[in-house]
Amino acid sequence: MTGPKGGYYKAELGEPHKFDPTFKGPVHKRGCTDVLCCVIFVIIILGYIALGTVAWMHGDPRKVVYPTDSYGQFCGQQGTPNANKAILFYFNILQCANPAVLINLQCPTTQLCVSKCPDRFATYIDMKYSNKEWEYYKQFCKPGFNNNHKSIAQVLRDEDCPSMIVPSRPFLQRCFPDFITRNGTLTVANKTSFKDGNGKTRSVVDLRDAANKVTAMQQGNKSGITSLLDAKEVGIKIFEDYASSWFWILVGLVISMLVSLLFILLLRYTAGVLFWMVIFGVIAAVGYGIWHCYWEYSSLKGKPASDVTISDIGFQTDFRVYLQLSQTWLIFMISLAVIEGIIILILIFLRNRVHIAIALLKEGSKAIGCIMSTLFYPIITFLLLALCIAYWAVTAVFLASSGEPVYKVMSTLPDCKYTNLTCDPETFSQSNVTKLCPGSQCTFAFYGGESLYHRYIFAFQLCNLFIFLWLVNFTIALGQCTLAGAFASYYWALRKPADIPPFPLGSSFGRALRYHTGSLAFGALILSIVQFIRIILEYLDHKLKGAHNAFSRFLLCCLKCCFWCLEHFIKFMNRNAYIMMAIYGKNFCVSARDAFFLLMRNVMRVAVLDKVTDFLLFLGKLLISGSVGVLAFFFFTRRIPVIQEEVPSLNYYWVPLLTVIFGSYMIAHGFFNVYAMCVDTLFLCFLSDLEKNDGSVARPYYMSSSLRAILNKKNRKRPEEKPRGGKRNQKRHS
Repeated sequence: MTGPKGGYYKAELGEPHKFDPTFKGPVHKRGCTDVLCCVIFVIIILGYIALGTVAWMHGDPRKVVYPTDSYGQFCGQQGTPNANKAILFYFNILQCANPAVLINLQCPTTQLCVSKCPDRFATYIDMKYSNKEWEYYKQFCKPGFNNNHKSIAQVLRDEDCPSMIVPSRPFLQRCFPDFITRNGTLTVANKTSFKDGNGKTRSVVDLRDAANKVTAMQQGNKSGITSLLDAKEVGIKIFEDYASSWFWILVGLVISMLVSLLFILLLRYTAGVLFWMVIFGVIAAVGYGIWHCYWEYSSLKGKPASDVTISDIGFQTDFRVYLQLSQTWLIFMISLAVIEGIIILILIFLRNRVHIAIALLKEGSKAIGCIMSTLFYPIITFLLLALCIAYWAVTAVFLASSGEPVYKVMSTLPDCKYTNLTCDPETFSQSNVTKLCPGSQCTFAFYGGESLYHRYIFAFQLCNLFIFLWLVNFTIALGQCTLAGAFASYYWALRKPADIPPFPLGSSFGRALRYHTGSLAFGALILSIVQFIRIILEYLDHKLKGAHNAFSRFLLCCLKCCFWCLEHFIKFMNRNAYIMMAIYGKNFCVSARDAFFLLMRNVMRVAVLDKVTDFLLFLGKLLISGSVGVLAFFFFTRRIPVIQEEVPSLNYYWVPLLTVIFGSYMIAHGFFNVYAMCVDTLFLCFLSDLEKNDGSVARPYYMSSSLRAILNKKNRKRPEEKPRGGKRNQKRHS
């Protein structure tokens, strides 16, 4: 059985759309779709709110913001004894070089909150007998310490005072040695070596290794403390640049917004010119490549050793060897000739479809010109996405900080069997541990716990991530469905813009939210599941990077590739399903099926339109961000004499320059996403229009006159256009 157009089997590609005399654009009388999924979605949102509430009740962000001393108290937290002591000081940071730091996530030395870091080299033994320096040194000892009741050995064993102090400065709210590189040599206060509290000569490199372990523990990376300190200085300079140039950055972004808007509105006049200029430019470039390859081939032909084949020399790491062979240039020439032939054949046989794509691009510019409010709808999407991201981040922080303080035994004795075992600081002094391991302490290690709630924190974090993906995809789906409904109202208006209904964007948003919340949630759920699996695969890939099993790595790579392709296919299908949903008001599965069959019945048009649209929009993004970037470059480098005095003094001129370029690209991307949604909607409406109507009086085409001219279609006579001037008017209206 064949359909009326194209000869396709109905069983394969579905039935073409049939004419409906009552259809005048997006259906207004519609019912709620995918109600079950809507109910589940609402329940999940309520559960997500409950999860956030539980995390808020158990979590404490201070555990992330403020460092914690050995007693489990926050440094710098108001209302505590450490209110004026915001910096964490390590009694003996050299002990942090122990590999146990990364294993146990705790540096095996006493940590104390202080108001400022030490600014000199000193040892406890030296300060003990110096009354003048003792007042300075004792501020780094434990509160209430009295040095008259213990010997020096007992004080150092119990770590009542640090065995030594070194010149330090605060970073990440912790005291780190003040490293400075002089003539390629790492120094602290111009010293490359020093004596520790035990009288042993140590190198500054030992301090650096210990500091690296601490930063790795705190930051979860392997960056050295010196590089982090340098990064902090660079960061301060960058912040200064932003503070002095923010106004001009804002001016650049406003210019990019105006240029993006102007570019979209001008596409109705320049789409064809831009496309054909680039196409002929590509043809000319490939043609030059063919000529150059032929010239190289002719020059090498007949020269000694140039007639050797590639198979004879095998694989060479120096690829310049291949350029000395005539066979290489012959292969290049044949390949470019084939590419040139394919491009020319495509333009010859698909020229009509290319004209349709260009006409739809122009029509999209007209539609946006009639419904300008659609260009600002991305602001609503941005605000909703910002809300989702903020809630996810806050919930994740509260979940991560919801553990109870865990204390462990710390001992300087290497053979103490109680080391790293959990302990209770309130009863530790009465236990046998202090007798069997003299000098041992019960110090804070990390936040965790053994309760049922704490055991499932990781599962809660996964739930937090998955629901976050679902909400983000739902927000994007809501925006796509809303824009599709507005642009469909434009297309199905017989007289444009007179027949466009009032407030098409607001009406479309109301329909999408009232009737299709369940369907939008269903489509977002499918996409979120695939994205969640991709994240898990990326996590596994990160964990298995050191694995030597080649098959496992190959299998994981294949899975990542497959799910990447699946994600992009689902995004494409969801987008078209939302368009059909916005027009006809059906549920997600039916809309996706109808969109898929409609696209497959016009697969060549789909391929051409998709590539032409992507190419022109990408060209527009590069053009806008590049032109604004060039203007910003001339401005920030003081090459515009008229406003040269207005340029602020900068440490790095590339900071505002890159910000303007990136911001311009993102603004253009936001505007062009609306434009791409407009073109996709008009395209599906155009395909439905071809199947529904035939140009007769009862079934006129809704497409523009330019599209009808390309397809050689005509509307015989529209009902609202009754002739008033005899045969001349009849001929003109036909």
